[in-house]
Amino acid sequence: MTGYRIIALLLVAAGLTLMPWYALQDSFFAFKWLAKFAGKDQAPALLQIANHSKTWLILLPVLLLAATGLYARPVNAAKAAEGALRSWGKMVVFVGAVGGLYVLAQGFAIGPQGYSFESLKATMPAISGGQFGMGAGAMLVTFGFIMICADGIASMGYFRGDRFVSASLLLVGALVLMFVFFPVARILFEGFLDKDRSLSVIALWDRLAQPKLWNLTWSCFWGGTGCGVAWNTLWLALLCATGTTFLGLMLALIVTRSNFRGKKVLRLLTVLPIITPPFVVGLALIMLFGRAGVVNEFLEYAFGIPQTRWIYGLPGVLLAQLFSFTPVAFLVLIGVVEGVSPTLEEASQSLHASRWQTFRYVSLPLMAPGLANAFLVGFIESIADFGNPVVLGGNFGVMATEIYFAIVGAQLDQGKAAVYSLILLVFALFAFWLQRKATARKSFVTVSGKGDT
Repeated sequence: MTGYRIIALLLVAAGLTLMPWYALQDSFFAFKWLAKFAGKDQAPALLQIANHSKTWLILLPVLLLAATGLYARPVNAAKAAEGALRSWGKMVVFVGAVGGLYVLAQGFAIGPQGYSFESLKATMPAISGGQFGMGAGAMLVTFGFIMICADGIASMGYFRGDRFVSASLLLVGALVLMFVFFPVARILFEGFLDKDRSLSVIALWDRLAQPKLWNLTWSCFWGGTGCGVAWNTLWLALLCATGTTFLGLMLALIVTRSNFRGKKVLRLLTVLPIITPPFVVGLALIMLFGRAGVVNEFLEYAFGIPQTRWIYGLPGVLLAQLFSFTPVAFLVLIGVVEGVSPTLEEASQSLHASRWQTFRYVSLPLMAPGLANAFLVGFIESIADFGNPVVLGGNFGVMATEIYFAIVGAQLDQGKAAVYSLILLVFALFAFWLQRKATARKSFVTVSGKGDT
């Protein structure tokens, strides 16, 4: 038996016999659980089965014995036929996959009050008590079964038989599913629940059809208060993406194609907003252009222009986002501009094309993929931005702030937050689809007889 397989079996065995199966109220590394090792809250899985009637966990030691039996009689890869090796690998994959999935499934199916779903209460045998969150023991067992499953996949010939690569990919996939896709799916699921916590498509439709979301008037285009937050978010994102892409391209051209002496300083200044905290830009704009800001007070003192609150709303949020996200577009586009072949531009000018014609018909088409990427990044950054709208938004509501207030506001409404999150996800996917569609059918590869120096 190889060292890899011994480690996998030891992890499962340690998780079942030595580590607390459930999450602890105190820190695990305080080791207070050792004093109550057999207690209901601190016991490992085997003691939970024997002493605390957690009979649904009995499948896990059975699967450990099955994996041990398979490893005790492995198939010799050099002597066995390929079919026999693949069959043995499939059995190992089955044991590992069932073990890992069962740990997760029983955790979701059984909660503190027993079965978590009414359908399980009606069809499954009655159980005494429930269970809380999974602890160190469950984590070790899950990781051990992932290693066993990965071993079976590698034994079947995948990943060139490399167990480490197979286990790494499975572990990364499991972590992504657990900490990315599951939370997102859980949040979106809330949008289908009515006030009685029952599944209802009508509840989703009622939340989607709210006038606060989709109300559309001419004032939407200049930040009026009668516009739905979905249109506000979309319009702001389009303006921000367009502005950041344009400004980022101008800065990239200045740095790469001009004799401007302050290139190093410009590079530093363009990156500076990225490393500043999210609320700093908004607060700085308030101190400059707010009703009692430096600029407004100077204009009133020098020219008699009355102080206004124009910075609060669409203009202020857009200005703050342009300051915050233009450096991102600049970093995306500077490599694109540097990658355009100078010989093509020189060839265009040698054919008596003007600088504008060279830029319009040679350089700009070659920059199209980078421009599309910068636009997409600016769009996503805008719809996901929370700090600037919450500081400068005023009566101009966007999806990010509405989601926040739906969770921490006067009335907790997880369904509303879920629907708003779903709309944001649709906006992001639509922008990504447009970016792919705009650049997918064209080739932007340049062919030259010699390399550029």
